[in-house]
Amino acid sequence: MAYELTGKIKLIQETQTFNSGFTKREMVVTVEEGKYPQDINLEFVQDRISLLDPLQIGQEVTVTFDIRGREYNGRYFNNLVGWKIEAVSSSQESAPDQAYYSENPQPADFDDDIPF
Repeated sequence: MAYELTGKIKLIQETQTFNSGFTKREMVVTVEEGKYPQDINLEFVQDRISLLDPLQIGQEVTVTFDIRGREYNGRYFNNLVGWKIEAVSSSQESAPDQAYYSENPQPADFDDDIPF
């Protein structure tokens, strides 16, 4: 199952390569939903690390990711593994509101005299 979040890039780490040949690159995205901003760490692995190359700190992005979990020595760990990332443009930010209002128009003859 895929998940999605939108926020501003706070940090992009350097690529890490391990002895096994596994490579990963992590980034932190600050999400402004809820009462307090949340810094969310996401990792991109193997051929997906190149998705981070054109991005810059402070840029607003939408990241599509999967949640991976594993057990190690009786403890459980989760990772957010990104596989798609898109820069958010100012025209995209206003589009959802326009689409919502155009698809959900208010009734033309709204009557305040409802009998119940």
